[in-house]
Amino acid sequence: MLDDDGLPLDEVGAWAKEKHERLRKYVNITRAVRRKFVERSGGATYIDLYCGSGRSLIRDSQEKIDGSPLVAFKCARDGKVKFSEIHIADVSEQNCLAAEARLRAAGAIPIVYIGEAEQTAREIVNRLNPDGFHFAFLDPYNLDDLPFAIIETFSRLQRIDMLIHVSAQDLQRNLGAYTGADDNRLERFAPGWRLHVDLNQSQRGIRAAILAYWASKIEKLGLSSAEHAELITGLERNQRLYWLVMVSRHKLAKEFWDKIRNVSGQGELL
Repeated sequence: MLDDDGLPLDEVGAWAKEKHERLRKYVNITRAVRRKFVERSGGATYIDLYCGSGRSLIRDSQEKIDGSPLVAFKCARDGKVKFSEIHIADVSEQNCLAAEARLRAAGAIPIVYIGEAEQTAREIVNRLNPDGFHFAFLDPYNLDDLPFAIIETFSRLQRIDMLIHVSAQDLQRNLGAYTGADDNRLERFAPGWRLHVDLNQSQRGIRAAILAYWASKIEKLGLSSAEHAELITGLERNQRLYWLVMVSRHKLAKEFWDKIRNVSGQGELL
């Protein structure tokens, strides 16, 4: 389907609006931090490895909304502290070109990468100013598209905040397949997990153990994650959809996230 601008639309669930609202709030609350780096040293960048087309259609309501790169850019622009650079990437060339066109129409000059997220993460980090402040939004559809190597790559940066979508729905629906002897998809997400997770327990216990191990690997990189997660659930059936996980090595990022996320009592990963 095409939008009024002749460019393609992504199709998303209604919960995407909640996710984008957290993104918008985080861009807004870090305005003063961005200003410091934009005005004095290093610059401030926004990174989106799964940028999509830049516009989406909510499948139930048919409402059209901006995608994450437009949400982040417009929020920073309207807050009077733009990002120094915007890096967008997607495995789909069509998506990248559409998102680029929409960002340019809004006044941005994005740097575009086409390819798998693991590859584009390396390309982006190699050209970033190591003295800057960097914010990455990682929003893959499933766990297989979130290899741990991406987090390792970004951890090379001294000042990096990552807001990560971790699909609870994918882990719940596909746990049996993922834990099969010949399936390696979880190995990409959490390398070495089979040595640390006891499969002789309930499915809930297995899921919790996998996520705990993933969080422990992040902490070994000098970052933190598990205590700064928010669980998003479906509005009608209260089904577990995904976690939004804030990953950073700076305590201020964690304080910011705790101020803007919904604290529901279901927020921990573990």
